[in-house]
Amino acid sequence: MRRARAGLATGSPLTEGRDMPSVQHSTIPDAAGDVAGRRRSSWHQRASAYVAELQAELDRFKIRSESSGHLPRDTKSLLEKAEVQLNAAREALNERDTLHARFSGSLVDRSWANIHRAELTILKLTDEEDLAWWGTEVLARAEQHLGAGDPIRKELESQVKAHNRRLGWRFKDLAVRALRAANDAEDLERSRLRSFGNILLTSVILATLIAGTLVLWGYVEPRAVAKNLCFTTPPPDSDPFCPIGTSPSGGDVLIVEFFGLGGAALAGAVSLRKMRGTATPYMVPMLLLLLRLPVGALAAVFGLLIIQGGFIPGFSNLDSSAQVLSWSLLFGVAQESVTRLIDQQGQKVISNVRGPSRGFEDDTDSDSVRPAAPVRPAVNGHRRQTLRQAFRRYDQ
Repeated sequence: MRRARAGLATGSPLTEGRDMPSVQHSTIPDAAGDVAGRRRSSWHQRASAYVAELQAELDRFKIRSESSGHLPRDTKSLLEKAEVQLNAAREALNERDTLHARFSGSLVDRSWANIHRAELTILKLTDEEDLAWWGTEVLARAEQHLGAGDPIRKELESQVKAHNRRLGWRFKDLAVRALRAANDAEDLERSRLRSFGNILLTSVILATLIAGTLVLWGYVEPRAVAKNLCFTTPPPDSDPFCPIGTSPSGGDVLIVEFFGLGGAALAGAVSLRKMRGTATPYMVPMLLLLLRLPVGALAAVFGLLIIQGGFIPGFSNLDSSAQVLSWSLLFGVAQESVTRLIDQQGQKVISNVRGPSRGFEDDTDSDSVRPAAPVRPAVNGHRRQTLRQAFRRYDQ
């Protein structure tokens, strides 16, 4: 059974002559259930594919152990533990993704925690011949997730570079500790991003509820909220007017918030040029855009209240309904001054989640100082100084 599974995962000749499940008619084309179905999310696809790869590597160790006829007890224990860890990852990957699981991140954390521990177990099982080529991969993971001043990373760098990018057998424990530290750092980066995404989601919900409450309040008691959005024409007429009609109503609050929301959407579309997506399961960039909409609606209402209250000296009245709506639109755009700061924090949190696609970036938090570039002499200035000395000798 294990050999068949290894063949399925690696596409070896072990699968020749066997009936393979059809991808068009099955949501689990892999016999072990490692390959994700068509209706799964992108992180599920990547995690399932990696579980299949680790399972194939684990089956390869079992085949080698069976062929040698000798299986030490410690090796057998590690093989069983890796199997348990991969099965736990499969359970999390195949479990139903509920709203609570998305908010808490339990499925994502459980999947990657078991995948990373299985990866460590497989590294412990690696023989000397295969271990030599693990050095570059473990070092790459350490450079992505560990700081430049981390002692484990420094020691691993020195050993790998000293042995021509290969990892010696006596430094196997160092590689295991470096990989464990890098995986733990990666899990923490993902957890921070999930926490920030939950904060954004909560902020969007609360701001939307407040904006909706103001609209509902405007319909129930127009004089409490909508009346403060009405102004009077300049003398001598001094006729009252509102965003809609001449008397306050709940529709005044609704249209003011709508124009503020439109201004926020316009500002959000402009901010897309600096926004970067993410490959994580948490849609932080989308939440950053959604937060602008209720904030823009609230900014329009509160901005008109500030004008009505005479908070700005010399500017306490508007002349027409068109001006009221124009200022609502302007206040909706102005919310960008607040949400832009949240954008910067969001992009910083996203940037801290590092992966192979981002390459190796310098750690901005490290205390290491780059050597200063050598200062080259100014060629033209040197020539001018030489000419001055020559003219002085000629004059003398």
